[in-house]
Amino acid sequence: MKFVTIDDVRAAADRIRSHVVRTPLLAARWGDEQRPLWIKPENLQPIGAFKVRGAFNAISALSGSAATGSGPTDVVAYSSGNHAQAVAYAAAVHGLTAHIVMPEETPNIKVHATREHGAQVVLCAAGERETVAARVVAETGGMLIPPFDHPDVIAGQGTIGLEIAADLPEVANVLIPVSGGGLASGIGVAIRALCPQARIFGVEPELAADTAQGLARGHRVDWPIEDRNRTIADGLRSQPSDLTFAHLQQVLDGVITVAESEIRAAVRELAYRARLVSEPSGAVALAAYRQGVTPPGPTALIVSGGNIEPQMLRQILDESVPD
Repeated sequence: MKFVTIDDVRAAADRIRSHVVRTPLLAARWGDEQRPLWIKPENLQPIGAFKVRGAFNAISALSGSAATGSGPTDVVAYSSGNHAQAVAYAAAVHGLTAHIVMPEETPNIKVHATREHGAQVVLCAAGERETVAARVVAETGGMLIPPFDHPDVIAGQGTIGLEIAADLPEVANVLIPVSGGGLASGIGVAIRALCPQARIFGVEPELAADTAQGLARGHRVDWPIEDRNRTIADGLRSQPSDLTFAHLQQVLDGVITVAESEIRAAVRELAYRARLVSEPSGAVALAAYRQGVTPPGPTALIVSGGNIEPQMLRQILDESVPD
């Protein structure tokens, strides 16, 4: 098993610099006085989510890629949406054909956006995306770019940690959404190396809290896809791989779980107070912050994506209007 290092993350930053947005770290003046709040809005990336970082690093790092005149001309990915868009976008920039396998329950806004980037989308039943993707790889000869289970993907996501360390070196807490674990693994590697005083927390929906349970037991656990699909946070329904779980064991200080009502409230708070559109998966870190369980000190949280169905956003915003 190859663990990602801070040098890998720095190399990723060099590869992707011209393709991604160096998102600002926004001071949220309405945060708690004892825990000054800073928001990293990865929903401002070109495809509306952090996934573009890992996708560009993985595709750019392909040995003998089509960008250098040889190697594969096709890439394959499986994703509930944001990784799909990221691979489609990065593949188009590199002149590659993308084949993206997406679950049938994926929000239409994400399927449509993936196709808009020129990808060929293959829809599949819940829990079958890896199997279908393997078949597409066999049919096309394409290179598989997994959503989290790859060192280059993890290193690409870790570039967010580099930026947090540069902008807020005194950070005391970092809150990161957890699904497959690539984002928290990468950021964790960078923060551990550059801000060793910081405590790093993963955040999961209570309805998809397999990582929290697995870390408590000391080994990966499996939750049925039917259980994980209950959460509104559709981007957080995956489970860590052996690779990402091993990283999470090393870099996380704990996992905070949040209720569905807390996630919806966080979407509203980001819209009304931060003027940021967040999908439910992207809002879980704020939901965890609002529980008040983290230690005092400057706190940075990741808004991981903003690709939410307009109808869902309207419904959530209409549930409660702040004073």
